[in-house]
Amino acid sequence: MTPSADLVCLHADAALLLLDKPAGLLSVPGRGADKQDCASARAQSRWPDALIVHRLDMATSGLLLMARGAAMQRALSMAFASRGVRKRYIAIVAGHPAHDIGEIAQPLLTDWRQRPRQKITPEGKPSLTRWRVLAREHDAQGRPQTRLELEPVTGRTHQLRVHLQHIGHPMLGDALYADEATQARSARLLLHATELALTHPASGAALHWYSAPPF
Repeated sequence: MTPSADLVCLHADAALLLLDKPAGLLSVPGRGADKQDCASARAQSRWPDALIVHRLDMATSGLLLMARGAAMQRALSMAFASRGVRKRYIAIVAGHPAHDIGEIAQPLLTDWRQRPRQKITPEGKPSLTRWRVLAREHDAQGRPQTRLELEPVTGRTHQLRVHLQHIGHPMLGDALYADEATQARSARLLLHATELALTHPASGAALHWYSAPPF
């Protein structure tokens, strides 16, 4: 997958940047010369002091926060660690959940034999996802699908994707966790980081951003 749009800056000040990342763009550089183009590198070309605070999967689009300088990186990382940053995602999943709201509390651990895949196992780190139905829909072929709002209370790698697959509602276009038929229903992973709110680490102002999903 190649990025369908340029990286957009929604907010920039002396402490932080708020970017809108397209699907198909890495958050940070990967291994190999062909994986150096990424959100952090593009931001650093304009703001040399820009530092990563959290990441979005390459296949995920939406809001990505970066810090300006090491002190702000520490402050924002602490805000994430203490759950002082509110995050919401929109996803389209296969099927119709039986309920309108729910929680998924399943521990996650890297599947070392199938990296970068994650797996649910009792030995994993505690992980919690809250979900809410926004709309029950059908695609052009009449297959059921649901638009969900997701809140990752914890921030494990691939947490939302693994948790939704675990309850029988994999995300459309998910090349890692969905079955082939569900993967084929979308050319991209239908997961978008749509909302982010936090207290500004320097001014103390309440900040809130929203990015509409492109699907």
